[in-house]
Amino acid sequence: MKGGMRRIAALVKLSLLELWRRNDMFVLLVLALVLLVPLSLARPFGTAGATRYFDEAALLLIWGYSLFVALGTGGRLFSNEFANRTVYPLLAKPVSRGQLLLGKYLGAVAASWSALAFFYVLWALSALLRGGELLTPCFFQAFVLHATFMALAVAAAVAGSFLLTPSASATLLAILFPGMFFFGRRLLDYAENVSGVLRGLVAAVYWVAPHAEFFDMRQRLVHGWGGVEAGVFLAVVGYGVAYSAVLLLVARFLFNRKSL
Repeated sequence: MKGGMRRIAALVKLSLLELWRRNDMFVLLVLALVLLVPLSLARPFGTAGATRYFDEAALLLIWGYSLFVALGTGGRLFSNEFANRTVYPLLAKPVSRGQLLLGKYLGAVAASWSALAFFYVLWALSALLRGGELLTPCFFQAFVLHATFMALAVAAAVAGSFLLTPSASATLLAILFPGMFFFGRRLLDYAENVSGVLRGLVAAVYWVAPHAEFFDMRQRLVHGWGGVEAGVFLAVVGYGVAYSAVLLLVARFLFNRKSL
């Protein structure tokens, strides 16, 4: 048991260092600095209250950046290992396929969370400079829910990499997650206005697809509406953890069936 945990911890560290060595992670952080700082510090028409809408736009950019990070890190975890044939020495350690999957997944999640923490600290500091509050309960909830979503997105990218090519999986998920983020809560209303096969298809998407909008607290955070109830918060976190676990089980099943 202890040997297995040590191997998983080593894989987490290896995956985390590997992902941060990539230049695209640093490019993304620099891009965040260039775009988020002016946007969050702007005062449109000299009105301080209007900056809330710029704050919301800045948080929307953070959602876009974080999704790019999650899909990129998760999608490349095993595609590069297979292409470079580095998966063989890893499995010969000995490391089981399940340990390899879990270790690399946790490393990708850790790297994604570290980038997300940078984005939120940057946003929080800009809000603090304008007299806003820092580290409120709502801010904590927003960060935890966003981090839970990133873990789900990484799991989806890992599972998708075993089903499709990395580019095809990334493209499909890049359509699915934003689609659910903006339109997920309205799918049942749309299903009531259509009939036949389309109604069943829309309803199936609503019940099966990951609801990214559950994790969105931008408006509550920006407009000072306060956090959600503890029960609701824990339910959403549990939803994200359970969905991620299911996706990892699917990824493990596909990995075990893959001939190496």
